[in-house]
Amino acid sequence: MNKNFDLERLVRPNVLQMKPYSSARDEYKTDGRKMTFLDANENPFENGVNRYPDPQQGKVKQVLASQKGVSETKILLGNGSDEVLDLIYRAFCRPQVDNVITLPPTYGMYKVLAGLNEVEDREVVLKSNFQPDVEAILAEVNEQTKIIFLCSPNNPTGNSFSEASVEKILKDFSGLVVIDEAYIDFSAENSWLERLEEFPNLVITQTLSKAYGMAGIRLGICYASEEIIAVLNKIKPPYNVNELTQQRALERLSKPEEVNREVQLILEERDLLAANLSKMAFVKEIFPSDANFLLARVENAGEKYEQLIKAGVVVRNRSNQQLCENTLRFTVGTPTENQELLKKLKELEA
Repeated sequence: MNKNFDLERLVRPNVLQMKPYSSARDEYKTDGRKMTFLDANENPFENGVNRYPDPQQGKVKQVLASQKGVSETKILLGNGSDEVLDLIYRAFCRPQVDNVITLPPTYGMYKVLAGLNEVEDREVVLKSNFQPDVEAILAEVNEQTKIIFLCSPNNPTGNSFSEASVEKILKDFSGLVVIDEAYIDFSAENSWLERLEEFPNLVITQTLSKAYGMAGIRLGICYASEEIIAVLNKIKPPYNVNELTQQRALERLSKPEEVNREVQLILEERDLLAANLSKMAFVKEIFPSDANFLLARVENAGEKYEQLIKAGVVVRNRSNQQLCENTLRFTVGTPTENQELLKKLKELEA
């Protein structure tokens, strides 16, 4: 528990005073009766998407709440996790005044959104084992530090942060701690969602883009206290998650066994890919992964990247990130795709 946490102090004063926009569908809540809707200036001719979507995505939240064991009032949905992250910046960080802390190498959108919102990004580089330097992080905190972003499992390194490190940050920092769990479904570690009630300053973001295979529908999820979610709901666009996205999300969430089978296959393929890559002479190190990708240090990453492009295989060159010199990131594909990658790499090696 963080006894120094004061949500009102963190929220931007203008956001505290705001009244959220009230849409037609916010003002009228359906009670199951067949109604004639003449309130939202919609085209009345039915085609499946002529009506505005549920602005609070009630059905999707209901399913997520049931599956995750969290109250619906502690869930916010966004147009991808990037919208959720942007809402967090805009609700809590005053432009040209406040700052956030990020831990490179990490997901690049934290820095982009800091720049977009004119918020200082105080970078504290991970230790050589890709774990947070907790003392250095806390030493960077000042009165204007509103958020610490932790990506765990981390992108691009693939590792999870130690529970002790995260717990100390949650207890000792009086601002928000945002844990980005985009890859949590591929990890043997428990989600911090299980400890949401312990920490009033904990915010967790997840997504349907990775394990659920729904990158194309753009659905991000935020879990936090009811009070934090209420602040974010104040500023979110009224219909930020479209009807087609909600329908496809419900369809996919109704098939947890299918998702679990795919995740298990990806994990098996990740191990096979790591074993095969480790036998290649140009691969110097493969880092442990709790995600659906492998980061490998190789000889001349730039050259290998270009050679793979010419061979028809696209991977990610992460060499421009701190601590990631000469590294390539390999997303785990289907068994066929992984065999194709290994075949091309063997040809390049020969």
